[in-house]
Amino acid sequence: MATLAQPVGPFALGTFSTSDGDPFPGLLAREQVLDLRTALDWAPSTLRAVVERWEKALPLLHSLADDDALGWQPLSGLRVHAPIEPRQIFQSGANYRQHVIDLEVAHRSPDDPRTVEEARAEISAVMDRRAAEDLPYAFIGLPSTITGPYDDVTLPSWAQQPDWELELAAVIARPAYRVPVEEALSYVAGYTIANDLTDRATVFRRDMKAIGTDWLRSKNAPGFTPLGPWLVPAESVADPGDLRVTLRLNGQTMQDESTKDMLFGVARLVSYISQTAQLLPGDLVLTGSPAGNGIHWGRLLRDGDVMEGSITGLGLQRTRCVAEDGE
Repeated sequence: MATLAQPVGPFALGTFSTSDGDPFPGLLAREQVLDLRTALDWAPSTLRAVVERWEKALPLLHSLADDDALGWQPLSGLRVHAPIEPRQIFQSGANYRQHVIDLEVAHRSPDDPRTVEEARAEISAVMDRRAAEDLPYAFIGLPSTITGPYDDVTLPSWAQQPDWELELAAVIARPAYRVPVEEALSYVAGYTIANDLTDRATVFRRDMKAIGTDWLRSKNAPGFTPLGPWLVPAESVADPGDLRVTLRLNGQTMQDESTKDMLFGVARLVSYISQTAQLLPGDLVLTGSPAGNGIHWGRLLRDGDVMEGSITGLGLQRTRCVAEDGE
């Protein structure tokens, strides 16, 4: 597997395998990979086991990255898997200003008396109020949705409007419970790329509108969260609030926005989630998706589509959509 975009910093982390071997946690530097099962004295079998000892591991990883005499192997001969298997996934909704405005317009009822301009102005006011009230919106996803950054994505036969949502994902380094915003970034080990696929047709319950959104149905099909390719240490990312999020569909740019458009940054989201739930090492905090989703363009995912997602300094993932058998 050749690298498609180099990660920022002296090294990155990932999960790899040979053609006939089990997945292993690896250190990536200079397009070479070092097996951390043998390089670290506690022989971690997964990358999550490395993250669970993040404070101890980080200086050791720096030393390993500088040692050319170790048993490095070429990245090109390895399969790249999702970098980490989280126990919990926390997702942020309605966190990009322009994205929410576009969705409001796209989901307007045919008998909505408002003009497009009036609808945009109304939801803009709502976003301003949310920012002023400092109240993020978060919900829970399933780890079974995780798949690799170069794996095919199966589109379920029931998904009528499958859509892409490229997002910055923060990886938690240590247990976080009721942490203040000012300390929240110290609980982040690093960052990776997530594509939080969504079936727009099942987001809202039609049988009982008061129930609201159905995230189980719309977001949690197997493989609906391509992840990676790398976990880039937080110290290598100068500002998670100033990264470019870009998704191309069959070579055409669909999403291209800065994380500056987020209402709530990584620190605020981690702190907010931790007020209710305890975040654990290796957990993911997805930070929301910017404008440019398929529902906005009137072009949803279909069999054979190729998605390429990149975020500044975090690499690039490429996944192909495959219709479920029988379709």
